Amino acid sequence: MGLGQGLLLALAILAVCCLPAVFALIFCADEIIDRFACGWAEWREQRRERRTIARLDRAIEAEALTRDIDLTEFERAGRRSLEQLAADLRRLGGHRLAAADRSVVWHGAVIEAYDERLRAACHALGIAEHLAELNGVDREIERVRVEGLLHAAGLTLPAARAAHHQRHR
Repeated sequence: MGLGQGLLLALAILAVCCLPAVFALIFCADEIIDRFACGWAEWREQRRERRTIARLDRAIEAEALTRDIDLTEFERAGRRSLEQLAADLRRLGGHRLAAADRSVVWHGAVIEAYDERLRAACHALGIAEHLAELNGVDREIERVRVEGLLHAAGLTLPAARAAHHQRHR
């Protein structure tokens, strides 16, 4: 056997050994192409989302929304945390809304405690409020306004209207 025949035999053996891999590539080519295309589309979508978020941040000036919040207020030793204030507001709000069978004195104390927690939450978040200065219907309107601002700031408070409608049905 000559050198040419030995090389030809080696190539033939190599071709027979690689034949299953070639068949697998041919039969799975669509799967390989599909995976590559999906990966590429996913990368482009993530890139598009990051660019959109960056544009939105620039458009609404996200920094300006938190610029007026006094962060030193959060570091005071004796202050209640926002989580505690929110829990108190939810608890007192539930008592305030379910006061039909309680005394007027008890209801007034609950309202005062609720308003005090509203003022504390507003102070912590830098929201202007006028609860202490108002009485009667004006105070109730201010309470609704402050609750709306606190809700917009991320504090979840009990829904007064939903409970009110359920109580009178």
